[in-house]
Amino acid sequence: MRIILVTGSGGAGRTTVAAATALAEARAGRRVLLVSEDVEPLPAQDGLRVLRPRPAGDFRREFLALQARSSTALDLLGAVPFEEAELTELPGSRPFALLRALRDAAEGDHELAVVDLPPLADALALLALPEQLRRYLRRLLPPERQAARALRPMLAQLAGVPMPAQWLYETTGRWETELAAVQAVVDAPTTSVRLVLEPGPAAVRALRTARLGLALQRLPLDSVVANRLLPAGSEDPWLAGLTAQQHRHLAELRTVSGAAGPDGAAGPVCVVDELPHLGRDPRGPEDLVLLAPARRPAAAPDPVPAWTVEDRREEDGVLVWHIGLPGAVKEDLSLVRRGDELLLTVGPFRRNVPLPAALRRCTVTGAGLVEGDLRVRFTPDPGLWPRTP
Repeated sequence: MRIILVTGSGGAGRTTVAAATALAEARAGRRVLLVSEDVEPLPAQDGLRVLRPRPAGDFRREFLALQARSSTALDLLGAVPFEEAELTELPGSRPFALLRALRDAAEGDHELAVVDLPPLADALALLALPEQLRRYLRRLLPPERQAARALRPMLAQLAGVPMPAQWLYETTGRWETELAAVQAVVDAPTTSVRLVLEPGPAAVRALRTARLGLALQRLPLDSVVANRLLPAGSEDPWLAGLTAQQHRHLAELRTVSGAAGPDGAAGPVCVVDELPHLGRDPRGPEDLVLLAPARRPAAAPDPVPAWTVEDRREEDGVLVWHIGLPGAVKEDLSLVRRGDELLLTVGPFRRNVPLPAALRRCTVTGAGLVEGDLRVRFTPDPGLWPRTP
């Protein structure tokens, strides 16, 4: 199943483009699921289903389930349980409802799922969230500790202090399972991101930011949708000036979308689709069809170039890890080795990346950035690296 995650600059029309894409694909005979909290009601269409995340209901359900699982501990503390009618949604519950909807989008018999994500910065943070939370859970409640559940009563008597309750580990295990399911959707080779921009001064910056953030998360950008293009050939000087300005920014978008990749070679070229300005807000299904990208999504997006390890021990005594970060600049880049992870900071983005097995037995001895290719040099640790007989 193909999954398209639609995001873009705030106000650029990403929800409209997501709905138009889903409706056009359904009319073409595909079974389509549209995931959107904000989309206007769509006409009944064979093969099209809409899934609306419900943050408030999702929060109440999860809170009450957690309260029920921890009822024994709450009773000991004399806590008065909440009733469903008095619960209101807390800030921060919206992203989790959307993550659950993303997980649900991977189920069912549809061929295509179009997911309407928040604006770009929030979308990039959302897509990074499952991996981050799973890392926190593993650090705070390691699985090997959960394996020792049977010993906790005895340890509690010996230590004279209570051990963590069973419900805590059960809840952690359930969260890990759910987050892993979402992460599998994000990492699937049939998942890609579609970026909706309105050509203007901020559009190129948004595209550069998107390419960098998605590269760090190893997510493919399958296309850029240049939305609300004004008609060319107007005799009105004011409108002609706006159109000319738009097309200059459109040309910049095309240049950035095909920017060079690692080693100066051409990186994956991102298609730029053009959608017209209708002169009004879209009204009804026929307007939506006009705003569907002409290029239909392929069965699978072009894969993101692999982060490869180059063996240069014979020439230079090092292994070089090539990490593709198109658009990165040296001043905004830092890296720190922490155990078996590399903490990468690229502009506003940060990710803890697990080291390939061979590099865990090495020491970081340098790094350099060459045209979007971060080259991290590792020297084998003599105490850990197998010696040649």
